[in-house]
Amino acid sequence: MGTHPAGYTEADYGAVRVLTGAERGAYPYANSLLVRGTGASLVVDPSLSLVEGAPPADLVLVSHAHEDHIAGLGSYDVPVHAHERELRALSSPAALVASLDLPSEAAAEADTAMRERFHVRGRPDARGFEDGTVFDLGGRTVTVVHLPGHTAGHCGFLVEPDGFLFVADVDLTSFGPYYGDPGSSLEEFESSIRRCREIDARWYGTAHQKGVIEGAEEFRSRLDAYAGVIRRREEALLEFLAEPRTVEEIVGHRLVYRPHVRGPHVDPVERRTARRHLERLTAQERVTETAPGRFRAV
Repeated sequence: MGTHPAGYTEADYGAVRVLTGAERGAYPYANSLLVRGTGASLVVDPSLSLVEGAPPADLVLVSHAHEDHIAGLGSYDVPVHAHERELRALSSPAALVASLDLPSEAAAEADTAMRERFHVRGRPDARGFEDGTVFDLGGRTVTVVHLPGHTAGHCGFLVEPDGFLFVADVDLTSFGPYYGDPGSSLEEFESSIRRCREIDARWYGTAHQKGVIEGAEEFRSRLDAYAGVIRRREEALLEFLAEPRTVEEIVGHRLVYRPHVRGPHVDPVERRTARRHLERLTAQERVTETAPGRFRAV
């Protein structure tokens, strides 16, 4: 283990080197991977900490096209691979901002941040992969595990024979699962959590503060706690709907962010999250629409 001058900390798990970003990989930073075989090497999710001092690699894999996972892409003039459903957002800063579907003022602010804070340049040359695609590095393989929900093309990567599963933004943080993008899905995120539970590995690497978890039993325990945040959000929503409420009232009440959090992204994320829970609870007949646009718990 050691600290690189560029600001990330290195630790080896078998032949997988985890490059932990500044502030333990908390946003806007993230954790990256360097995986070496006898014939080639690759980097997974070059983060903001890899804008300078990035380790050399023969190719780059991207778990999903969010700015904190691609900020260091400009350091690599090598082939870049991402899930087919992430390629459009990965193609340019403008396409990434467009994928967030923000109000015009917020979109302009986000575009500036993508270019100036995160150094996003876009990779229209990126190549698509799908679930199960295998990258053979020589004596070591990296297999794509499609884990949609956070984004449509969000993926993890299983490194063998080391037994290292990188689960990216299934990140086990107390913040809980994030499914507030236009391309997110609550049901797919829950399905991805179940899939993660089924994969036996020695180490489980996350993209943010929780770092690397050793052992399937410990990982599954933390995964269950992480999934519990979804249940608590629904319980909080049902309690708030003891009397009829509009979506905008739910947005102001907050299901995702704490009241002090401010930013142009907050209301759109809260609105999409509220609607996804309302749709499910209505289908389950736990919520009813008492009048157009007004919802109450049954």
